[in-house]
Amino acid sequence: MRLLKAICVAAWGALAFMPAVRAQEVLPPESGISDVISDQIDAFRKDDFFGAFQFASPNIQTQFGTPDRFGAMVRNGYPMVWRPGDVRFGALREVDGQIWQEVLITDEAGKRFGLAYRMERVLGEWKIGGVMVIPAPDVAV
Repeated sequence: MRLLKAICVAAWGALAFMPAVRAQEVLPPESGISDVISDQIDAFRKDDFFGAFQFASPNIQTQFGTPDRFGAMVRNGYPMVWRPGDVRFGALREVDGQIWQEVLITDEAGKRFGLAYRMERVLGEWKIGGVMVIPAPDVAV
């Protein structure tokens, strides 16, 4: 587990030092990536794990098997996503052909978290292919 965390931190560290690609250079502003992430977070706020599961990529759905197991993973591993206070969108980046959306979440207790959402196109729609916790920027929200 520590090795996996170290790899994720190293990968994101490399990503963080790459120049940001403007969203309009990667995708048109109406691409809907932020809507997909917002809609999934809204479903989590309502404990609608079935609805939230629909925004996950097929690989994530296969990995967890059921909306309830997916919801339990989010509740336990990403409580800031399950019960966010404030959600703001950062840079949209393309790295090695993958699209990453940075999101800054402030939880209900006021703690800030940076997250990177890996997005995938599935049958013409954006799906969430993974989420990684990253260092939150040290800026006022």
